[in-house]
Amino acid sequence: MNLARSFTALNKLLGFVQISRTCVAQSHSQPALTAETYNVKRGNYSTANASDLDAFRNIVGDNNVVTEASELQGNNVDWIKTVRGQSTVLLKPKTTTEVSRILKHCNERKLAVCPQGGNTGLVGGSVPVFDEIILSTQRMNEVISVDPFSGVMVCQAGCILEKANQDLLEHDLIVPLDLGAKGSCHLGGNISTNAGGLRLLRYGSLRGSVLGVEAVLADGTVLDCLSKLRKDNTGYDIKQLMIGSEGTLGFVTAVSILCPQKPKSVNVVFLGVDKFEDLLLLLRKAKQDLGEILSAVEFVDSDCIGLVGKHLKLVNPIGEYEFYMLIETSGSNSQHDEEKLSSFVEDIITSQLAKDGTIATDFNKMQSIWKLRESVAEALTHDGYTFKYDVSLPAHVMYDMVHDTRKHLKGLYNSVVGYGHLGDGNLHLNVTCPEYNKTIASAIEPFVYEWTAKHNGSISAEHGLGFKKRNYISYTKSKESINFMMKIKQMFDPNMILNPYKTLPGNID
Repeated sequence: MNLARSFTALNKLLGFVQISRTCVAQSHSQPALTAETYNVKRGNYSTANASDLDAFRNIVGDNNVVTEASELQGNNVDWIKTVRGQSTVLLKPKTTTEVSRILKHCNERKLAVCPQGGNTGLVGGSVPVFDEIILSTQRMNEVISVDPFSGVMVCQAGCILEKANQDLLEHDLIVPLDLGAKGSCHLGGNISTNAGGLRLLRYGSLRGSVLGVEAVLADGTVLDCLSKLRKDNTGYDIKQLMIGSEGTLGFVTAVSILCPQKPKSVNVVFLGVDKFEDLLLLLRKAKQDLGEILSAVEFVDSDCIGLVGKHLKLVNPIGEYEFYMLIETSGSNSQHDEEKLSSFVEDIITSQLAKDGTIATDFNKMQSIWKLRESVAEALTHDGYTFKYDVSLPAHVMYDMVHDTRKHLKGLYNSVVGYGHLGDGNLHLNVTCPEYNKTIASAIEPFVYEWTAKHNGSISAEHGLGFKKRNYISYTKSKESINFMMKIKQMFDPNMILNPYKTLPGNID
């Protein structure tokens, strides 16, 4: 079967134009201060004074201590402009030693610190709430080593994901993580939030790919767990505490990651279906028929496609349907992969599981299809203030959450859309409205978290808890688990200076 003729809509791809990956901020004005919006009380921390600034300049140099309000503006606000802090000091260390000296000073003075990487987070975890000192990984951007035989890369925490991947391509390797924010996010931030991304189905969680972590604790102690070994079964695996702890236990300065071989053969299929149940049947068949070459299974609803068309002028290459599925395969033998994909496509056409679709084997065309999926978050920023929820659910109830949210809100919204990683049960529920207000916020929360708990899901699949979700952790974790988390935090950071007001429950009224 000729893949190029598998779907009648294939030729529509020829009109695709590649769009810039640059993310835009929410279309609404500068957000109110987080502390005021959420009624947060400042912790018992000191305030940075002239002596502190002199100490910091002695560590990192004059040019890497930023105090100008205009220069700090972007660091005090998240990229979707939903939270805003009040920091007056940004530090840009270059080495682990500098980080150690900074944290030692801050701990002794009880100065709160907000770790920050690319600031691409979606739950307010990477920006200050009050006047925490922002400690940036911006200058910690070196790839330290790449072993082409073992596939292990060691790099500083400030390496940008896309740049690290480009460096690895010289060795026919890739980072086992792919995100829409790849052009901006830092690997240290990815590790600290345990980012999931688009190809978790193929490469698994970062918890399995990260072999080692170097981190600086609150008192300046350097925790060297930077192993390069795939098998190291000695004692407690302390690095796992740093993965996903969102900078509350330690400041990640370097990582070692097991990187897979670059696939020699990649194909993308974009399908249209009328019912969510058909997506589930397609997912099951893709797993059965494509097996080891299946690398991603994503879905978007019709409203998502409408938004990327309306706001970003991206072209849908097939007809209008209720749901769309993106399937990516990657392997080492193009003939083998195309034969498997050909058989799969023939079966879903014959059974009419898919109503329409298109296949791309050309790199630019594949990027154009991926752009439809990756640009949904950007398109939503043009639709108003966005309430964003990242949940894990059993696959068969994923879209029920979208339906029920629409019914619950009774028109108090511009859009309620659902999209995400169908292959691992990760739904991104987004609600847009003209502007933030507490009436809409209270209607959405805790409804979304109650719904998730009722269906045995997780309130955070991959974005972390950050600031926005920390007080809802009990919808997923038991009281005993939360108590142990607090004890671990107390042990690692007795003065509570590292990323306060994040991850663990606190004083929001």
